[in-house]
Amino acid sequence: MKLIVKWLLSAAALLCVAYLYPGVVVASFGSAMVAAFVIGLFNLVLRPLLVLLTLPVTVVTLGLFLFVINALMFWSAAGVLSGFYVRDFTAALLGSLIYSVFGLVIDSASERLFPR
Repeated sequence: MKLIVKWLLSAAALLCVAYLYPGVVVASFGSAMVAAFVIGLFNLVLRPLLVLLTLPVTVVTLGLFLFVINALMFWSAAGVLSGFYVRDFTAALLGSLIYSVFGLVIDSASERLFPR
């Protein structure tokens, strides 16, 4: 149940990102659900590999390169899907930052709704 609620809230957060920032476009709530799933899947599978491969750059930039990795995950999900569009890398960076803030709020709320 917790996973489904987080998925629906992540899709709603993606719609909020599209509403707040014009560089990100989501066609519908169904497209937002698919995009939230793909972003989560990319973050689960590809992100750890990219973090490991770019560890020297991440250390030199004091962790700021992780924002670039998040933007790449966001942008690549938009490249794979048809109902989710990100204008350019700058839009992906700002969109992923806004989406990450919503993700922190969702994680905090889900921990309160579903205690262990």
